[in-house]
Amino acid sequence: MDELRMARTLPVEVPISGASYSAVELADENDRVWMMDQRLLPWQEAYREIRTVERVAEGIRQMVIRGAPAIGIAAAYGMVLAAAACRGDAGDYERVMKQAGDLLRQARPTAVNLGWAVDMVVGTLSQHADLGYEERIRVVAELARRIHEQDVAACKAMGKLGAERIRDGATVLTHCNAGALATGGYGTALGVIRAAREAGKAVHVLADETRPYWQGVRLTAWELHRDGISVEVITDGMAAHHFSQGEIDHVVVGSDRIARNGDVANKIGTYSVACLARMHDRPFFVAAPFSTVDLVCPTGRDIPIEQRESREVTVIGERDYAPIGVMARYPAFDVTPHDLVSAIFTERGVVDPVDERGVMALAGRMG
Repeated sequence: MDELRMARTLPVEVPISGASYSAVELADENDRVWMMDQRLLPWQEAYREIRTVERVAEGIRQMVIRGAPAIGIAAAYGMVLAAAACRGDAGDYERVMKQAGDLLRQARPTAVNLGWAVDMVVGTLSQHADLGYEERIRVVAELARRIHEQDVAACKAMGKLGAERIRDGATVLTHCNAGALATGGYGTALGVIRAAREAGKAVHVLADETRPYWQGVRLTAWELHRDGISVEVITDGMAAHHFSQGEIDHVVVGSDRIARNGDVANKIGTYSVACLARMHDRPFFVAAPFSTVDLVCPTGRDIPIEQRESREVTVIGERDYAPIGVMARYPAFDVTPHDLVSAIFTERGVVDPVDERGVMALAGRMG
């Protein structure tokens, strides 16, 4: 994607979240998408201009953008670009849009929000396929922006619920990045931390570096430091030591998919943190929009786990750290069993205790 035009600042007047930066935005003219290239953080804050759905899928696959809610929003905006690329009749339009949806779904298989957002758009095709070219684009763009707006609202709602469980003066351990960069803005796990601070609570964060892609040290630390929230980075292997010293009060993480029974898929290494939290009798919280819950998926064993390239583990920067010929494994996610999860915060309410009954109770509520 290196040939794409870059911008040093986000070229939209006001991001939907109201923040000074955004993971993804649709241009006012509905003809291009702007993605912050998160691979460049913390060294450079820059945005890529994307004009085709194929490039949106590539940006998702190559982790220009990451984080389940943000990926879903990007996919919705990608569908806008697909609509803009099709001037055919209703039948041709529906075919093109469904092909675009299939392309986007394949970009990353674990994050259920991606397929959810695509399905939201595809589910409306019969209602607007007969409209004129400009009207089709307008309808899809309005839906995509509504998905974005609802995600920001959901993050703030779950953040407020989660903040009630965070004690004043607490040290919170995070893993990966579940902040504004991973969502439409504000964040899921970091939304809980932001809401706790807004409620007047003093919170200190220990951010796991999150190997092998370094989302904790590059992204979480960048967000929190920028917002003036106290944060220190630890290597993934240090968490057990800090638990043993009584230095961690709570764990708060996000999720890429939650099964119907409450099992949680999140960035690789999360399961280890959950085991440590249980060993040291500390609460392990998950924050995620209800769109992350996959009611069709019975348990964590049924969640597809993305397998990424060996070189993402063995190469740091431009240097290969493994002997030539030695391969590495990289499952991008692991699954934390529901009985290790103290509570799940969503915009619909809190799942506590975490089990199928609790999840299904929220499923029955209006979103």
